[in-house]
Amino acid sequence: MSARTDFDDFVAARSSRLLRTAYLLTRDHALAEDLLQTALTKAWFAWSRIQGDPEPYVRKVLVNTFASWWRRKWNGEHAYAEPPEVLAPGEHDAADQRQDLWTAMGRLPRRQRAVIVLRFVEDLSEAETARLLGISPGTVKSQTSKALANLRIDPALATATETSQERS
Repeated sequence: MSARTDFDDFVAARSSRLLRTAYLLTRDHALAEDLLQTALTKAWFAWSRIQGDPEPYVRKVLVNTFASWWRRKWNGEHAYAEPPEVLAPGEHDAADQRQDLWTAMGRLPRRQRAVIVLRFVEDLSEAETARLLGISPGTVKSQTSKALANLRIDPALATATETSQERS
């Protein structure tokens, strides 16, 4: 089999999982697609040097590319004291609590979000996450602890009971 066929088979088999990871890192479908495309392009040029399962290599390229994007001076986000529009509470608020999780995840610093995605969504070990991000296992532990602490107090994840107690 040629390298091109191997690469094409890999992309067909693994791109949806890698796209999910990219989306969880970027929180934007278009950026996730760009991130995955960039990572796969970099992997294509290194394809002949990759030994064993290429997915960890491509995932590392994905995370490193994302990290280099967040180091840029401009990231396209605007900070506002209040959201531009406030939605009225409705009868379907509890139906999509996943949105609340995405909102809370979006408030995490990017390194904490990357650690949470890799540890709990991709189900990687502390050692694998540390190797992938180029940090120590202790940093993975501390970033995980800080991220979970931030998620525990995030208002988007407050339960209805907590919210009603605050109003009283």
